[in-house]
Amino acid sequence: MKIDYQIRIFAGVFILASLLLSHFHNPNWIYFTAFVGVNLIQSAFTCFCPLEIVLRKMQPGRE
Repeated sequence: MKIDYQIRIFAGVFILASLLLSHFHNPNWIYFTAFVGVNLIQSAFTCFCPLEIVLRKMQPGRE
């Protein structure tokens, strides 16, 4: 699976999980949702995504 798709899956899971946590556990989890959203926006402009670096290092044969 391409890294772009993996990043989108991670972002979607993180957003949904933090929304569920903010609803059922503590409303402060909404800040994590905002952090993920801001990171997605900044990565669109700067092409820098920390998760991409981690995923590339986890894939065998890629550097």
